[in-house]
Amino acid sequence: MSPSSPEPFFAPSSPISSVKRSQFTHRNLQQLRTASASSPLRVIAHIDLDGFYAQCEMVRLGTSRDTPLAVQQWDSLIAVNYAARPFGVSRMISAAEARNLCPSIILQHVATFREGEGGKWAYRDDAFKRVSTDKVSLDPYRAESRKIISVIEEELSRWYKVLANPGRNVQPAILQKAGIDEVFIDLSPLVFGLLLQRYPELQVTTDEDSKLSVLPPPPTTALEWHPEDCLVDLDTKEMEIDDPDWDDIAILLGSEIVRAVRKAVWDALSYSCSGGVAKNKMIAKLGSACNKPNKQTVVRNRAIQNFLGGYKFTKIRMLGGKLGDQVSAEFGTEQVIDLLKVSLEQFKAKFDDDTATWLYGIIRGEDLSEVNTRTQIKSMLSAKSFRPSVNSTEQAEKWLHIFAADIYNRLVEEGVLENRRRPKTITLYHRQGGQVRSRQIPIPASKSIDEIQLYELARTLLRQVVGDGRAWPCANLSLSVGGFEEGVTNNRAIDGFLLRGEEAKSIAQLAKQPENGHGHDWEPQANEKRRKLDNSGIRRFFNQQPDINNGQELFGESDAITETPDVHEQLTKKTEDQDPTNPDQLSSNLYTCPRCSKSLDEWERDEHNDWHFAKDLESQDRQVAETPQQQARQTRGPTPRGRGRGARGRSEKGQTRLAFS
Repeated sequence: MSPSSPEPFFAPSSPISSVKRSQFTHRNLQQLRTASASSPLRVIAHIDLDGFYAQCEMVRLGTSRDTPLAVQQWDSLIAVNYAARPFGVSRMISAAEARNLCPSIILQHVATFREGEGGKWAYRDDAFKRVSTDKVSLDPYRAESRKIISVIEEELSRWYKVLANPGRNVQPAILQKAGIDEVFIDLSPLVFGLLLQRYPELQVTTDEDSKLSVLPPPPTTALEWHPEDCLVDLDTKEMEIDDPDWDDIAILLGSEIVRAVRKAVWDALSYSCSGGVAKNKMIAKLGSACNKPNKQTVVRNRAIQNFLGGYKFTKIRMLGGKLGDQVSAEFGTEQVIDLLKVSLEQFKAKFDDDTATWLYGIIRGEDLSEVNTRTQIKSMLSAKSFRPSVNSTEQAEKWLHIFAADIYNRLVEEGVLENRRRPKTITLYHRQGGQVRSRQIPIPASKSIDEIQLYELARTLLRQVVGDGRAWPCANLSLSVGGFEEGVTNNRAIDGFLLRGEEAKSIAQLAKQPENGHGHDWEPQANEKRRKLDNSGIRRFFNQQPDINNGQELFGESDAITETPDVHEQLTKKTEDQDPTNPDQLSSNLYTCPRCSKSLDEWERDEHNDWHFAKDLESQDRQVAETPQQQARQTRGPTPRGRGRGARGRSEKGQTRLAFS
């Protein structure tokens, strides 16, 4: 039910029991108001679009929900709607196989850019056989994603406006875009407002001593769960009893809001989505995948252990790689329920204290990671591997035009038109055989960035590469922008416009001609120059990926723009809409990257390797540009024990060091 009147949610409070005592305090209630990650009453939602790419094409084409449809990229299927799945159609089979299984299926190829046709994407009937001249465009899906996010924000805003009251001091919900087709929402502030509205006995207290007092007992009548809520059974084998506590009621109210949000998306845009409602991000994300499509899974605090007990712990984020393999080898199991029998001391006997403590908590559903608004990106990348190789400047410039358009569309999302954020540098990477060259120049700050400007700067960089006389044949071109800064501010002091020291030298070096040493040539062995990985604690189980997420939480989108629409979203999502507890649904043709332990489909392998390659080059560029002082700090060795963690970046209050999904 969406709010449509000043007080649409009001319901008389139920009788209060004088028998049961609540386990929660007024302080816990105040923690809920401020969306504290440590609040035991916390309510987090994860909303995931059902078969997003397929739904986008269904909405665009106006097909009915019972019409089989799949999204095609080259000769493979990358998304399949739910109407096609009963026929045995699945991702990664060929288009011919899909037609044999379901002759009536609609196969829609993704939109593409095309060499020689400027920087405009289009849906093309012959795209499936033009892999050498076309590059996949994500723009149609990004546009739909923006519409969906806007509807979700509008619906949450309506709830907030109704609940906002000076006496309640309600705050807005917090939304984090976690991918092109998923969001996390911290509903705690809105649930706080609903609790005060529906249960006036939960009066707010400002006295410090009173905050420690226990909340009045909750209603004893059974909670009325909506038929659409897929309620996870409680941990005990007892039947549901009429003794909820306030955390149960908070989760119930959260499920009501999630149901309204999902309905708003359907009513406005005809997209169905599934939801997960729980006390933290990890459980909510696992829950949203359990009962697809178009349902929501509710995991109460008392049901968490029963919920996780059915999972292999390797399905939990950060336990699918080296650490998961070692845990499995040490204890001879992959089941969460088996690890619950392992004590903290037994974990510490096998792992360092930090890793052991984290393991002990995560299998019990402990996750204090916060829902944050999307972290601003630091770079954007567009790339293409050529098969066959590019052999002329004219042909390469056609691809640069596409790259410039690809990146510019992303910059528009970042607010470049409103001058909110803009990149400072543009870099071209050129690969010929085993040799890679990089060229970089500043983006003029004197005028607004547009697609033509990016293209002209890219052409300038290409001419510098060609000037070396070793440009063809070219196996790969990549274009990136970076060094993002906020929009121009007024009244800057004059010294704010001056460059000093190494920064000035770096800019001067960039301005030199190729014969004077402009740019940097790297052989493959240059990777040895990358920073060493901190091998202490839990980090030693994960290979370093140079700035892959640019400091973002690992739930979020990668900033790299890859050739395929699925790669950068699915690096954290093995197969679309699958049940992670059902091994029968997993693709049998998976490739595990030896560098980052990501599991992805074999067809994504080349693009994923290209992505690592381009990010390595960005990382090397940053190292070359570092000041001697920065380099010296890296060689000083580990900091004293008492200061080491702070030097690496202390987590904010209420946050854990790692994010899980």
